[in-house]
Amino acid sequence: MKSIFSLIFFSLFLASCAQSNGTSNREITEKKTINTDSLQVAYFASGCFWCVEAVFESVEGVHEAISGYAGGEELNPTYESVSSGRTGHAESVQVFYDSSTVSYATLVDVFFNSHDPTTLNRQGPDAGTQYRSAIFYQNGEEKKIAQAKIDSLLKNKIFNTITTELSELDTFYPAEDYHQDYERLHPNQGYVRAVSIPRLNKFKEKMPEVLKESARLEH
Repeated sequence: MKSIFSLIFFSLFLASCAQSNGTSNREITEKKTINTDSLQVAYFASGCFWCVEAVFESVEGVHEAISGYAGGEELNPTYESVSSGRTGHAESVQVFYDSSTVSYATLVDVFFNSHDPTTLNRQGPDAGTQYRSAIFYQNGEEKKIAQAKIDSLLKNKIFNTITTELSELDTFYPAEDYHQDYERLHPNQGYVRAVSIPRLNKFKEKMPEVLKESARLEH
């Protein structure tokens, strides 16, 4: 039994989000251009951004989610430098949403219902500070909402501990083109099949009321 478990874990490790996929930017269709003038924006990190992007894009009122990097000090970070764990950045998502349809508080609920906030610097098979749980707030109101949610989860013993970092956003750097919409464009990639899609489906079971109609029919 132990050998079987080790084999499964090793297989997931080989297919981790940090592993180079060898896909060139030319092979990927760029994300569609949207008009963000009337939309609000929020920033979250909760493990591999392929997974996080897919989760938020399944939510009604979210028009776009961009994979990228936040929370570190290195200017213009790359996937390779962030994956080293030495830049201080976390794999993050920039979420464009219509606040008349979905509130920031609901997005915070989505965040906590779509990952494990109790594991320090780890999410599933991915380990390192670049995979930490974090909410990057832009103002006092966002910070207040996020902190209130954390306090409520702990008070109601939903979690015994929460490692989520609550930090003011400095700069968000969009990731390379080939990371955008990765889960949707590569449904048969090893990591996506083993980790991303199951994680997305688990979230859908927890919060079906917030899903887009198209998301209810997928997978």
